[in-house]
Amino acid sequence: MIYVGTCGFSYKDWVGEFYPQRFRAGEMLPFYARNFGAVEVDSSYYGVPERRSVATMCERTPPEFLFSFKAPGTVTHVPDSNVRVHDDAARLVEALEPLRESKKLGCVLAQFPNGFAPSPSNEEYLRRVVDAFAGTPVVAEFRRREWQAPRTLALLREIGAGYCNVDMPAFSSLLHPSADATSAIGYVRFHGRNAKTWWKGSNVTRYDYEYSEEELVPWCGRIVEIEEQTQRTFVFFNNHARGQAPRNARLLLSMLEGRRIDASGHHSGR
Repeated sequence: MIYVGTCGFSYKDWVGEFYPQRFRAGEMLPFYARNFGAVEVDSSYYGVPERRSVATMCERTPPEFLFSFKAPGTVTHVPDSNVRVHDDAARLVEALEPLRESKKLGCVLAQFPNGFAPSPSNEEYLRRVVDAFAGTPVVAEFRRREWQAPRTLALLREIGAGYCNVDMPAFSSLLHPSADATSAIGYVRFHGRNAKTWWKGSNVTRYDYEYSEEELVPWCGRIVEIEEQTQRTFVFFNNHARGQAPRNARLLLSMLEGRRIDASGHHSGR
């Protein structure tokens, strides 16, 4: 099963682009869930959500809808990997219990920063992060090319974590496109190819990019390859400025469905 969606859903500049005009914030998630089968919640990177807020999100989505939550930055962006894993990991596990109970929890994405390089201490910290999420499926995303190696894939398989394949600018120091899977969960994130603002932009301008159909064609094959290795594959677009992410997500869904792949809106390919 392939789930295509976006990184986040509550953006004011999506009103008029994806959401209807004069749309209220509380109406966004139900509308989104009528178009896509899963969402990656990025706000949890900045702070652990309240359990009641997660329960409300659960109630506003169909039974088959799935959520991925980004691990808090206090867990993934640490100055020294010799520290213990922040208590926010355990707090997030508790907050996500309504999703676990309703079988709507896909996984937690642990996105590590560019400064997180392969080393024995960082590999051990990665192990501790996965353990800290107490049985919740974890997918790891790296930014440094050095992590893109057989050793990393073997480590993730050993600790039961998934691998995040990415599309981003073609700098030699960043990961290149791939179709790897190390757990029952496959994962792909599209960050855009905006090389001019990648290193100096904000979290909006860095990802300000819209993919063409031609650029997505090779990814259809990779996504199918990932899906063949997994039980669920999540594909999320992070190029959120001005509704580009949902436009590209819809485009990719149509391309996958054109290949007769079981790609999911929330309707599981119907």
